[in-house]
Amino acid sequence: MGRDTQGGRVRVPGLAGNDMRTDADGGRTTPEGGRPAALLWGSLTRFGLAVAVVAAAADQAAKLWLLLGLDLGARGSVTLTPFLDLVLTWNPGISYGLFRQQGPLGQWALIALKAIAVALLWIWLARASSRLTALSLGLIIGGAVGNAVDRLHWPGVMDFALFHLAIGQSRYDWYVFNLADVAIVAGVIGLLYETLIANGAAKAP
Repeated sequence: MGRDTQGGRVRVPGLAGNDMRTDADGGRTTPEGGRPAALLWGSLTRFGLAVAVVAAAADQAAKLWLLLGLDLGARGSVTLTPFLDLVLTWNPGISYGLFRQQGPLGQWALIALKAIAVALLWIWLARASSRLTALSLGLIIGGAVGNAVDRLHWPGVMDFALFHLAIGQSRYDWYVFNLADVAIVAGVIGLLYETLIANGAAKAP
């Protein structure tokens, strides 16, 4: 550790390889270059948040178009393919109908839980070291926000996509879901891929 000749500051080698500077009078540590170390901002935070905004906006746009443009509620069901239908359901739980909550107290509890989850994911995003990790976290954050917005003005999360498979006389239906659910699942798959198959850069802080 050596003393800087300008400003009376001490140079401390950073743990991640970046030199840090500590003021002699205040003890404040900043990365080399004078920018304060931030809990909620990193080199890939802007990219991850852009992905989150796109995911949430696409989810909300699709829901509004299906509800107001296509009038899915009045039409009941729209067949897109032999295995995919559009149907309107209101989900009082989380993704894929899990943990259903009835009444305003339960809905606000789920909103609070999602807010905490988004805050933790944002902190993780600030420490992301690869674009795949940032992309995956952005998708999860965007999906969570998209579904949370539904609870603010609708009776629950709007789900609309139903996969089904007919085998003989039997029909098997998957959970009804939406684009936000797809973003969350894709983000989780991305994190699992990077953690288990790639170089492990997605490890949570």
